[in-house]
Amino acid sequence: MFHPSAVYYISALLFLRATTARKWRDTGTGTIALEEAWTTPELVSTITSGPPLGQTITDLKNNLLDIHNQRLAAMDANNVDFMVLSCAPPCVQSISDPVLAEATAIDTNNQLAASISNSTDRFGAFASLAMHNATVAALELKRAVQKLGFLGALVNDYQQSGPDNTTLLYYDQPAYDVFWKMVTDLDVPVYFHPRTNIAQLQALEYAHAPYIKGPSQEYAATLSTHVLGLCVNGVFDRFPKLKVIVGHMGERIPSDLFRIDEQLLRQIPAGMPMLKNVSSYWRTNLFETTSGDFTTPLLNFHIDQIGLDRIMYSVDYPYLSISEGAAWVDGLSRSMKKNDLLSLKRGVAIKLLKLNG
Repeated sequence: MFHPSAVYYISALLFLRATTARKWRDTGTGTIALEEAWTTPELVSTITSGPPLGQTITDLKNNLLDIHNQRLAAMDANNVDFMVLSCAPPCVQSISDPVLAEATAIDTNNQLAASISNSTDRFGAFASLAMHNATVAALELKRAVQKLGFLGALVNDYQQSGPDNTTLLYYDQPAYDVFWKMVTDLDVPVYFHPRTNIAQLQALEYAHAPYIKGPSQEYAATLSTHVLGLCVNGVFDRFPKLKVIVGHMGERIPSDLFRIDEQLLRQIPAGMPMLKNVSSYWRTNLFETTSGDFTTPLLNFHIDQIGLDRIMYSVDYPYLSISEGAAWVDGLSRSMKKNDLLSLKRGVAIKLLKLNG
């Protein structure tokens, strides 16, 4: 952890930057990437996701710990103007002790702020939050945004809690309204990111086919349930200005909106509090990114379903390479209009993150 005087100095410096117009490398054509993982030396041992093909777990961990070397070099080589960093899963969401989780979130945010303090033209950050207590989470988000200059928060799905680590906290319950109010008051987005399930859930659901744990199935299945919970439990109705980002092409939800909407009509007599339908929230509250899912036909389908103004480019580095993402998104110039491609690459993100004030 940082010495308190160092934290104070860094916080003061970043507070000055946070209260003035952000200066970032705006080439007019480069990409902005929002789901890009980083970690601390204290948390690197908790990483459970496998490395990309051709890399070792050591390579992955080294890339997660790095910001200014191979990461920045790859950004320069592939025309990435700006990258938003966030703590790699499971991060604070796997810490059941609320006191330890709160301290870890603060320390993680301080470390990230210090690491990018001299390069805020290229890097921004989403805050890590302990989600055991909505008020505590709200106050740390406020500190991270107002004092450290962070652009919002990223939560790695549900929060583990309880003496046996198996009480799972979901943020679609009224107890979290104080947190969502702070999010909307600050007018920043919250990114919902997947995580590896606790061992008990993995044993129940994936023992028969362990090969589909992780990104191929587990992540989308679990996180999409949480995101749909925000919808059906009325979070977006209570907070109509709330902005939530979902990666990996929306964890498949926009691919199945007709069936979701039609089936949920049957839940109205059961007392479901949702006032609209899931499709509507994708046009008012929810955004998706292309992180880890560089599929042009799927992108085109989602543009038709939710609109280009709800979709942003991202890579999912270092689980995927920056060059792979760049090759795909630049190749879209053969099929997309110039302004539409710029919207995907950067335009929506600039507006959502208020990079230009």
